[in-house]
Amino acid sequence: MTISMAGLPAFLIYFCVGFALIAGFAAIYMRITPHDEIALIRSGNLSAAIAFGGNLIGFSVPLEKAIEQAATIPDLVIWAVIAMAVQFGAYGFARIAIPDLSRKIEEDRIPSAAMLAVIAVLSGTLAGASMTE
Repeated sequence: MTISMAGLPAFLIYFCVGFALIAGFAAIYMRITPHDEIALIRSGNLSAAIAFGGNLIGFSVPLEKAIEQAATIPDLVIWAVIAMAVQFGAYGFARIAIPDLSRKIEEDRIPSAAMLAVIAVLSGTLAGASMTE
């Protein structure tokens, strides 16, 4: 059995770009939410962790699809930006559907955070499935 490392450079590039895109998404997401996810999570707020984690997963699902089918790094970035826009739109929808969402997350109300996470994952799954070659 021969192990080829020919794909390692491409793997490293796509992995690093993907990681940077996730970090960028997380940074933007934390700026647009009225509450401080990191401070809440550090203080033991489960709702903040559920909501933030659901949004990261919701973005990562279409990002995985974009990495899988991207012909170039710019192609990947374009699709990732589209996936980000979908996630930010889903967050906007969640804020309308769940009145006082940020306050409820700050108060550690798990049902509201879980619903936000579900909305994020559903929109991410749909965005990923909608990406065709």
